[in-house]
Amino acid sequence: MSTEIIKVPDIGGDSDVEVIEVCVAVGDRVEAEDSLIVLESDKASMDVPSPQSGVVKAIKLNIGDKVSEGHDILELEIEGGAETAAEAAPAVETAPAPQAPAASTPQAAAAPSVETINVPDIGDDGEVEVIEISVAVGDEIAEEDSLVVLESDKASMEVPSPVAGKVVEILVETGAKVSEGSPVVRVETAGGAVVAAPAEAEATAPSTEPAQAEAPAAPAPAAGPVRKEVHVPDLSGNSDVPVIEVSVAVGDELQEEDALFVLETDKATMEVPAPFAGKLVEFFVTEGQNVNQGDLVAVMEVMEAAPAQAAAPAASAPAQNAPASAAPEQATTAASAPAEAATADSGRKTGKVHAGPAVRMIAREFGVDLLDVTPTGPRSRVLKEDVQAYVKQVMQQSKAAPQASAPAATVGAGIPPIPAVDFSQFGEIEEKPMGRLLKAGAMNLHRSWLNVPHVTQFDEADITELEKFRKSMKGEAEKRGSKLTPLPFLLKACAYAMQKYPQFNVSLHPDGDKLIHKKYINIGFAVDTPDGLLVPVVRDVDQMSLWELADATADLASRAQKKQLKADDMKGGCFTISSLGSIGGTAFTPIVNAPEVAILGVSKASMKPVWNGSDFVPRQMLPLSLSYDHRAINGADAARFTAFIAAVLADIRQMLM
Repeated sequence: MSTEIIKVPDIGGDSDVEVIEVCVAVGDRVEAEDSLIVLESDKASMDVPSPQSGVVKAIKLNIGDKVSEGHDILELEIEGGAETAAEAAPAVETAPAPQAPAASTPQAAAAPSVETINVPDIGDDGEVEVIEISVAVGDEIAEEDSLVVLESDKASMEVPSPVAGKVVEILVETGAKVSEGSPVVRVETAGGAVVAAPAEAEATAPSTEPAQAEAPAAPAPAAGPVRKEVHVPDLSGNSDVPVIEVSVAVGDELQEEDALFVLETDKATMEVPAPFAGKLVEFFVTEGQNVNQGDLVAVMEVMEAAPAQAAAPAASAPAQNAPASAAPEQATTAASAPAEAATADSGRKTGKVHAGPAVRMIAREFGVDLLDVTPTGPRSRVLKEDVQAYVKQVMQQSKAAPQASAPAATVGAGIPPIPAVDFSQFGEIEEKPMGRLLKAGAMNLHRSWLNVPHVTQFDEADITELEKFRKSMKGEAEKRGSKLTPLPFLLKACAYAMQKYPQFNVSLHPDGDKLIHKKYINIGFAVDTPDGLLVPVVRDVDQMSLWELADATADLASRAQKKQLKADDMKGGCFTISSLGSIGGTAFTPIVNAPEVAILGVSKASMKPVWNGSDFVPRQMLPLSLSYDHRAINGADAARFTAFIAAVLADIRQMLM
């Protein structure tokens, strides 16, 4: 037997590379090609394999040590070992960081250009697998930002961007095989910076002399077409919203606010308009596709006058410190900030994961997204134990909640699900999918019913005089082009009651021990549509006249029927009115529209005999049903609130007091 010292092999010229994982222990028997340690440089992580089989007698380094080629790793006892480990060790190469190309002197009026970034030199490896794509179309990237992560048999490596700019196209997919020179992404560079060819870069020596002001100032560029990107606007927190209609085609001349495509959220449809006038030159959206806030959807060609060039004493600054492309790059960065913020708000998981090839392979086998795993290794590196702990945690959660996969609309906390029944055994059936609105409504109602302790207070309002007044205003309403229904009177009465009883204009804080009092009065009203129930909200009801309320409710109801409501049209409600008066019924128990604490149900008015103290007289009575959250509202207050609304509707002059 002989003992050999295993040393760090050729690591592509890198020095002082950190040891982030030691894969063996003293006494372990290792086979040839088994991983001994894992190193991590600025550009890649790599496993160092054993050059031959043997037993580990001593380990010469620790996690966190900095090592270079030739550094001692461990002492290995080899049976019949005739050649030294240093002689037998295969060369392990990492992909050298692509060098920033030498930029030629930029032109004064350089236009943005699109550069194709290729896979750099990856050593002797042939085809390697793309295991992660680190960017998305529309991302603003800086020089050296990671584009993709490649994995060979021995190491994983990041491919950095040699230029700064905006990603306009991704040319590879996860799982694809690539080799040196394969195109990865296309990047639009600010100021037209062009990647120099390798031969040209070697032949051109970088200049350290200050830039001279010998060249005459370039003339101001003339007005011409400018390409501008179009991104998905604010979706009010919605994500993965489907495109249900495409309204344009490439080549169309558009005016500002022309519809590009139509989205459908759980509650409404919305058109995405063109933010400016011009020609549509690129369009990335198809019907049925899901989009998120900030996604790049189109590129338009807009006629625009060139901005005036600011006079700058360029001769006084060294060329290497103040390149001519600095100003356009800064402008691009500033312009892209909102888009980047929108992308961050959309909920898309991004970021780099530090993990070795073995860990990534385990994660793929278990179907684990490494972004979900909490790293415990040095420099936030994900270890095998981290992946195993994550899988164990998920399995324990699944075991503790076996019904979690059941639809939220049919299973409540601790409530057994309704058993499945094969209805076809009793006769012919037909299954039809629920629409998006019906499913969203079912989930919201079920959530409110399970979380809110409901109580319903019933009463009747004498609206005989109100109806006489409303009908007397019919002619005036026709002149105005308005329609005066009972709804504006109900809105006005509820707003007046909420001012007198502010405990109805609150919401429970999520922690359950505070009430949030609102200083505004926004009231929603339920609209029955063919696709489901919608609740548009009228804002600042207390500050609007009856005519204004009539016009606002008519507009919102019309847009609800046409599926043209925006997400903001259904937000911010403090109270809700649900009226079945046009259909019928004497009373019902509406479900509180949480996080509101009360809802008023209105049934069909009918003529009834009412005792006035001496006789029974016919009066038109309107049934009222007030459901409320008993955690926030006492029963006595609910009775007073309902009685007050009935009194105001009986004599609307009280609202003037």
